[in-house]
Amino acid sequence: MLNQTVIVGRLVKDPELRETDNGNKVTNITLAVPRSYKNSDGEYETDFISCVLWKGIAENTVEYVKKGDLLGIKGRISTRNYEINDEKKYVMEVVAEKVTFLSSKREEKDD
Repeated sequence: MLNQTVIVGRLVKDPELRETDNGNKVTNITLAVPRSYKNSDGEYETDFISCVLWKGIAENTVEYVKKGDLLGIKGRISTRNYEINDEKKYVMEVVAEKVTFLSSKREEKDD
């Protein structure tokens, strides 16, 4: 069996580093990934894919990227659940094993 995915997309907001109760560093990011085909209205739709990054990967990503940057993520799809008001909610996300910084939309400063 195989659970592996590769995603290339733009970061929808600046990542924020958090620390779990047991001291692990983590950040959750969302990548905007345009579809490669048009819908019935002739427009390209975009998927927004949730990703979770742990430890060193999380720290490096928070330090070096910001909203709009193009990232490549290799990882695995994971499902987790939680309860709100006695209702079980399920979340599917990509757990990153490797993050590649592909390009930046940073503005060049005039000297």
